[in-house]
Amino acid sequence: MSLSNKTAIVTGAGRDIGLACAIRLAAEGANVVLSYHSSAEGAENGVKEITANGGKAIAVQANLDNPEGVESLVKKAVDTFGGVDILVNNTGGLVARKTVKEMSLEHWNNVMALNTTSTFLMVKACLEHMTSGTIVNLASQAGRDGGGPGAVAYATSKGAVMTMTRGLAKELGPDIRVNAICPGMIDTDFHNVFTKPEVRTHVANASPVKREGVPEDVANLVYFLASDQSGFITGANFDINGGMLYS
Repeated sequence: MSLSNKTAIVTGAGRDIGLACAIRLAAEGANVVLSYHSSAEGAENGVKEITANGGKAIAVQANLDNPEGVESLVKKAVDTFGGVDILVNNTGGLVARKTVKEMSLEHWNNVMALNTTSTFLMVKACLEHMTSGTIVNLASQAGRDGGGPGAVAYATSKGAVMTMTRGLAKELGPDIRVNAICPGMIDTDFHNVFTKPEVRTHVANASPVKREGVPEDVANLVYFLASDQSGFITGANFDINGGMLYS
């Protein structure tokens, strides 16, 4: 298997895209650390699925918008598996839809910490243990088009992740490659909470592929970018949206 003897940390791995990524990387032979904040049951079930299929995985609860939580997570990964080869930064969220007029500085800072600062802190901590490898950041289509109503903070934070990805690719090459993914309408709890059903139906029907994406669609791309199959790709931000936005 192409990721045998490699260790991957996947943040936000208790559900949806993060969980699918963890399972996909494990299927290719990686030891996987599933980081979660509140989705303990999902992360533990992911570990059970991976180990039942002969893989190695642990679940670790961590708050990733502060250095202490990040350092504890990375230390657990290194102590358990001996190092870090792959980092998938999937932690993030919209928190709430708020226009700029109604948005508090606290909300703005919370969204930035959740989506952008957590990515910075995870990269910084993992670099202490990575002499080579790959980093895959989860950005968003919102980083391309500004997002939907009340998503200025979220879109800005994801645009920052995209720019961070480009800068890191220059700074860390050639030993470490860094890429990002910009998902569009993926069938996850994010859209269950923040997107009206009629909007989801419209987007799916308007797309060339006539459906929403599923977490496994994203996980397949994460695997490709984490593997040597993408060895000549770095600093790229990949759209995965069923053809709803071309960049």
